[in-house]
Amino acid sequence: MTISIFLQAIDIDATRQGIEALQKMISKISFRFLIDIISVFILIRFIYFPQYRKRDLYFTYIIFNCIIFLICFLLNKVELSMGAAFGLFAVFSMLRYRTEDVSIKDMTYLFIVIAMGLIASVVKIKGASEKFELIFLAIVNLAVLLIAFLLEGKLLIKTESSGLLIYENIELIHKDKANEMLEDIKNRTGLKVHRFSIQKIDFLKDSATLKIYYYE
Repeated sequence: MTISIFLQAIDIDATRQGIEALQKMISKISFRFLIDIISVFILIRFIYFPQYRKRDLYFTYIIFNCIIFLICFLLNKVELSMGAAFGLFAVFSMLRYRTEDVSIKDMTYLFIVIAMGLIASVVKIKGASEKFELIFLAIVNLAVLLIAFLLEGKLLIKTESSGLLIYENIELIHKDKANEMLEDIKNRTGLKVHRFSIQKIDFLKDSATLKIYYYE
């Protein structure tokens, strides 16, 4: 009877410790995941989407981020080495879709959301409290968002676009009239064209195909 009571007491104590450990883990993962998912949402909704208008990648970016976060967080609890974490990160970051071409910009954003999930799940500062680690994580994510915003905006670098133009004023297609031709293109298109290149000249139709470069 005494042994049975003792074993029951041990079982109850172990269960209590397990519940407390589970509650502690849930609390820890909740705050990290909240910081991570808010950061990714801001990146995709307010930085990426206004520039590229690709709604179909919402799902991809957010799910990739969540999966990377959960995998790395859980594996980190079973002594996942930093080398293994970066190996997993490299595998996912090099993923290519075979059904359609993915632009370099889209892959860069995929790289960012994977990196944010990885950082949020494994960042740990030796000797620091959990609260300090969360603050540090928030600062890192804020820095990433700020850099992405500045690079995508027009504050640091002007956004240059290009397009093809059928130009029929063949008389201006001469190296000595390049400036006059540039002004004529600006007046006709209303665009801030700053340079152009001649792709093809058709003297039979008195026209030329130009590639123009302009700032948006």
